[in-house]
Amino acid sequence: MDLLLILTYVAICVAIFKIFRIPLNKWTVPTAVLGGIVLIGALLLIMNYNHPYSESLRQYYVTTPVIPQVRGRVVEVPVQPNVPVRKGDVLFRIDPEPFQDQVDAIDARLVSARKDLARAEDLVARKLAATRTLDEARSKVDDLTAQMEQAQYDLENTVLTAPSDGYVTQLVLRPGMMAVPFPVNPSMSFVHFDDNVYIGWFRQEYLLRLQPGDEAEVIFDGIPGVIFGGEVEGVLPAISEGQLQPTAGFISYNPMQRAGRIAVRIKITDPKFEQYRAELPGGAYGQAAIYTEHFHHVGIIRKVLLRMAAWMNYVFPLH
Repeated sequence: MDLLLILTYVAICVAIFKIFRIPLNKWTVPTAVLGGIVLIGALLLIMNYNHPYSESLRQYYVTTPVIPQVRGRVVEVPVQPNVPVRKGDVLFRIDPEPFQDQVDAIDARLVSARKDLARAEDLVARKLAATRTLDEARSKVDDLTAQMEQAQYDLENTVLTAPSDGYVTQLVLRPGMMAVPFPVNPSMSFVHFDDNVYIGWFRQEYLLRLQPGDEAEVIFDGIPGVIFGGEVEGVLPAISEGQLQPTAGFISYNPMQRAGRIAVRIKITDPKFEQYRAELPGGAYGQAAIYTEHFHHVGIIRKVLLRMAAWMNYVFPLH
């Protein structure tokens, strides 16, 4: 951005010298240079502080690891990679036969246990058996009922469905593979449509100038020449560089650790963004500028520079 501003000033100076035929001597050239230093320096100080810019904006998305609750052989994978699905659509099925057999076996035992319970109740009512017999029959029925609920739960979980609207990417699961309830080895990863957020990483010097509702503009490397309007939703209240976790070590000073940047969440409100949304892959990279209410007119320079940067994205080998 600074380089673009300097090049713009140089271009203006060259044009002025050419148009007005100003001679190049020891007075005019130093005056132009000194004037540029003062003018550009003042503009940069005012613009950078009141209308901050970040060369690092990224789209973040949430994924859900799809982990089965039961272990079994996969018999069907109807979902297609990178094809949108609705909440509740089937992702894959595990062979239900062993689980159905378990349900049938428990059901048969439960039918027999209930008959035993009915006989025990009759014998106790006629005082032909002790109350303990009735308690044991009831306990057996309750135990089998609990087993039946667990078996039915396992059977239901042989079908895994989409947790929300989204898609599965990099799908390698195939029928015949084993699906296991192992958290570190999910069967697939599901990408949610409704959880995309856009975070601009700004220097901490701009913190006091950033307020929710401030006007913002973003550009993406993958969409050259297009600027999208938006607004600041808020500043994330924590920086990862200061995070502490319970360990045996104590906090210490690390002179090599960088200060870290603040994460600013930006909401893209530009209507035309909808036609480009599907073209942006998850994790798309870009740049962002925020325009505060202070020195509002200086923000025009930032707008111009951001547009120049957007067009520079066409020259991707130089980016």
